[in-house]
Amino acid sequence: MIEFTEQDKNQMAKKGIAKEKVLDQINTFKEGIPFVDLQSAAVVGNGIYRFSEKEEKELIDLYESKVKDLDILKFVPASGAASRMFKALFAFLDDYDPHTESLEAYLSRTNDKDIKKLSEGLEEMPFYKRVMDRLPKNFTSHGEKVYLFVKELLGEEALNYGFYPKGLLPFHKYGDNTATPFEEHLKEGALYASASNSSSLHFTISEQHEEMFKEELDLVGERVSTETGINYTVDYSFQKPSTDTIAVDMDNKPFRNPDGTVLFRPGGHGALIENLNDQDADVIFIKNIDNVAVMQDAKAVANSKKVLAGVLLKVQKKAFEYAKMLDESNISENDINAITSFLEDELNVKFNKDFGSMSKGDKIALLKNKINRPIRICGMVKNEGEPGGGPFWIKNANGEVSLQIIESAQIDMDNPDQVDILQNSTHFNPVDLVCGIRDYKGNKYNLLDFVDPKQGFITGKTMNGKELKALELPGLWNGAMAHWNTIFVEVPLVTFNPVKTVTDLLKDSHQA
Repeated sequence: MIEFTEQDKNQMAKKGIAKEKVLDQINTFKEGIPFVDLQSAAVVGNGIYRFSEKEEKELIDLYESKVKDLDILKFVPASGAASRMFKALFAFLDDYDPHTESLEAYLSRTNDKDIKKLSEGLEEMPFYKRVMDRLPKNFTSHGEKVYLFVKELLGEEALNYGFYPKGLLPFHKYGDNTATPFEEHLKEGALYASASNSSSLHFTISEQHEEMFKEELDLVGERVSTETGINYTVDYSFQKPSTDTIAVDMDNKPFRNPDGTVLFRPGGHGALIENLNDQDADVIFIKNIDNVAVMQDAKAVANSKKVLAGVLLKVQKKAFEYAKMLDESNISENDINAITSFLEDELNVKFNKDFGSMSKGDKIALLKNKINRPIRICGMVKNEGEPGGGPFWIKNANGEVSLQIIESAQIDMDNPDQVDILQNSTHFNPVDLVCGIRDYKGNKYNLLDFVDPKQGFITGKTMNGKELKALELPGLWNGAMAHWNTIFVEVPLVTFNPVKTVTDLLKDSHQA
């Protein structure tokens, strides 16, 4: 039995974490998290919709005809730090001395593909002019130029971009001006997440970066508002301390810091289900901060988002009508059959074999449970070899089959049948969601009721030379939305332009 000290209890109380929650997490470490049970990959025709141009136009028209009466929100997870983006550049600064080695010799010695790309595309980088204006004009070699460029970019006494949140780095260059992902999301919001000349955006950020985001809005907000004709409402939230998870040692006992306090760690992006649960709107668009394209692709991106929103409105209208019908007393067997077919055919709900033999009352109760859920429409991109989760049919511990977004870490790679299913997958998840979080009466669902806690992740870490186990909460679009009604839709590759490393900024989709 784990015994907590008074200091531990005070620490938990300060964070807002209940002791029972911590004990549950320790139990999860002891039991382990089971791999998911893949049934099949979701593909076009079996779990993924592919629409014709005519169908897409009808869905766009539907959304555009309704948007003025809707409360729309764009929700952007934006707490990612830029440090990971520059990992290769930090390593280069540690390993290269331009006075003792040519850049060619370094590249030959290390086969460093990132630095090769950077050195060849230096002038195409959106921050090239800003960095060069701070450097001397003469260099003894190209190697020295690249080295000093990187040093100026990342140095704590220089631009210090490694400290920045990813959302506030210059990503795109338009003539003499540059735009951050934050600015690009504002401009995108005008195109598909606005109504009556106004647009609301919510960014989840790290508390330490709040002033920086507010300064950026002060800097660009008025100009973007003038350019787009849109009035913006922008607000922010932070990952809640109550979503931190306990770390344990290899014996599943609380891992302690040198000062004796228990080590709690941020719970990963799954913690943001709490932030999302604090929002309320008819339609919520979700997209990561680093996934922005240059403005010449913005119309294609916006149309894709409108297609997803059109799907939501179309399916939600029927779901609301049926949910209302189920609440009324005079429902017939024909109505029950129609609602069952709708859930199966349009909301991808699978019923167990014994459903047909249930009593009428039990059927109605089950249909109410299945239809009264938040709905997510998730864009899926054809697999082009990018890392990321994918769409699958999975079976849970209760034998229920559903559509889920699954990460490779959740799959048993030692099971050849599961690996076969993984290799049959044709699409991956670009984090491109449109969500409906209200019921037919207009009440917001409590999103925390629809999380599958068994879809978290246990990872190994070290701290102060000691091994520990850490717990990540079920991912925001993975287990945190496991019990939502889910529809997957194929979206074009132009909608997926993430920046994971700094050299991704040299791709065509980031070159204006």
